[in-house]
Amino acid sequence: MRRTLVTGLSLVTALLGATAPAGASTAEGAGWEPAPSAPWDTAAGERCAFPVHGEPVVDEVVQLVLDTHPDGTPKRVVYRGDLVVRVTNTETGAAHDADASGTAVVDYRTDGSQFWSVLGPVLVGVEEGNLDRGLYIVDGVYTLDIAADGYRTVTMATGATDDLCARID
Repeated sequence: MRRTLVTGLSLVTALLGATAPAGASTAEGAGWEPAPSAPWDTAAGERCAFPVHGEPVVDEVVQLVLDTHPDGTPKRVVYRGDLVVRVTNTETGAAHDADASGTAVVDYRTDGSQFWSVLGPVLVGVEEGNLDRGLYIVDGVYTLDIAADGYRTVTMATGATDDLCARID
């Protein structure tokens, strides 16, 4: 899943607003640490019209903390590494392996909001935002602004979205 100048990303859990125990990943180079994505579930109507389960089948994501807040929590982090997430409609069993191996610099704000500068594909779950409710692979050069209330704004320089709910409906 490697791209020529890009080696991936994911904080699927953060993007989806889900919580679960983290898995394993491989760090590479000084300062880089594993940033595994956890399996997650969403109820019917939350993202898709049906319940969805997501689980990494390839997860080599690493992170590098570039800056911290005064309390020591991460302020700016870069993420990269291969990530493929199997997204499954739990009512029908239909599944799709989504490549979310983009690269991003994420600014974590003290109010709980986040600002992502992204190159390549990332899995984005939307409950409220400038995209319709759903699960998407957003691919290209873009930013993702996640407000403290969870509202997501994707601003594309160039790229496309892939509706994962439609793929597994």
